[in-house]
Amino acid sequence: MGSLPSAPIAPSETPDETIRRLTAELHEALEQQAATTEILEVINSSPGDLAPIFDAILQKALRLCGATHGHVFTIEREVGRAVAARGEPEFVEWLLQREPVRPGPGSIAYRMAQGESVIQIPDSTDSDEYRARTDLRELIDKSGVRTTLGIALRSEKGLLGVIFVNRREVRPFSEKQIALLENFAAQAVIAMENARLLTETREALEQQTATAEVLQVINSSPGDLTPVFDTILEKAHTLCGAAHGIMMIREEEKFRTVAFNGVRQAFVDAIRQLDTMRPPDGSGPARLIQGEQIVHFPDLQAESFLQNARPQLRRAIEIGDVRTTLMVPLRKDGAVIGIITAFRQEVRPFTDKQIALLQNFAAQAVIAMENARLINETREALEQQTATAEVLQVINSSPADLTPVFDAILERAHTFCGAARGSLVTYDGKWFRAIATRGLPEAFDEVMRRGFPFIPSSPAGQLARGEHVHILDFRHLQGRARRRPLN
Repeated sequence: MGSLPSAPIAPSETPDETIRRLTAELHEALEQQAATTEILEVINSSPGDLAPIFDAILQKALRLCGATHGHVFTIEREVGRAVAARGEPEFVEWLLQREPVRPGPGSIAYRMAQGESVIQIPDSTDSDEYRARTDLRELIDKSGVRTTLGIALRSEKGLLGVIFVNRREVRPFSEKQIALLENFAAQAVIAMENARLLTETREALEQQTATAEVLQVINSSPGDLTPVFDTILEKAHTLCGAAHGIMMIREEEKFRTVAFNGVRQAFVDAIRQLDTMRPPDGSGPARLIQGEQIVHFPDLQAESFLQNARPQLRRAIEIGDVRTTLMVPLRKDGAVIGIITAFRQEVRPFTDKQIALLQNFAAQAVIAMENARLINETREALEQQTATAEVLQVINSSPADLTPVFDAILERAHTFCGAARGSLVTYDGKWFRAIATRGLPEAFDEVMRRGFPFIPSSPAGQLARGEHVHILDFRHLQGRARRRPLN
């Protein structure tokens, strides 16, 4: 039977010293294994929630590496922020309340983005970064940290962040401690990837659910776009992380607001004043009409076009406290037929994923509008056919009496045109006389039935010459009639 390998003994060690050293190393290894196991348990019990995982990693790292301070710095879209910190309360508060920053040249995070994985600064007060950066100098002076170690959190997608640990004295971390932190970093990366996959799965399910709900509203409201627009706006804003926004429909060169979400009545009233105005040059709607695929204002209040914009527009932006703004067009055959708008009351740009989501809902809105148009056209065609058949029935049932025929024609025509008053007038070459009226005041009805002569310059005279006449406001007749020849 083979014998167990003997423990290495340093030349200057006594047997008792060797036993104590090996016992300490065994104890240290067991502690590291226990810490690794505990972190894995936290990962398993917190799927998708990184906060307790980062906190557990920092707690174990500081204790096992003899560090006094530490934090986890995550990076997304080249911008980073501290998401977990341990140490003195002032140190933790300073880090966690700091705005997201873009790592600058020479910083540990910047160097790691260039490819480094382990960076140790023996004395943070004796570094170029300490001398160049006021914010870092403030943090180091307040906390008193000296030796700093950074371990990269890296996956196939690139740099995800950095684990930092610090000591308040100049005492570099050992190779063994660095290896331990690298192991913790690997676990943190696994947790971050798991959280990303869980988040993407949840988001995909939420998107599918929202799309299904929008389609249900479209199916349950054939031809009625109001509930469809409200649902699309609410679902789109929820999934895009926007609490406020509107939907507009284009009518010629102007836009009419048809749905609001998460805004005060004062903002609604202010926006209504803009519905009758053409959008100014440089504004989101104007740029979309010119062909841009999206318009994304990081801070709308800082845009230069507002300096020359109408006071009503500036007032609406002020009332709504509109800051970061995203506008996505509704397009049909390349033309803008509407706009979905999402805005935030803080400066926080939308991500590419959120922009794509809003574009998806814009496409659903276009489908709903097209369905409603087809349904309404089909319904109108059917109603017209029915009305024509009813008039023919009246004609057949009254071969010698035209009065009920004219009454039926007038009633059907008014119904389709949305008119409550009017008349059917005959012309004998000299006089116009109403042979059927509907909804006219008694005195006016009498005048129409008594008749009036042909006057070339009058609207009736224009009709006699073969023109259609559309009077927008009879009280301002001069210059307000629109004419086109009869076909």
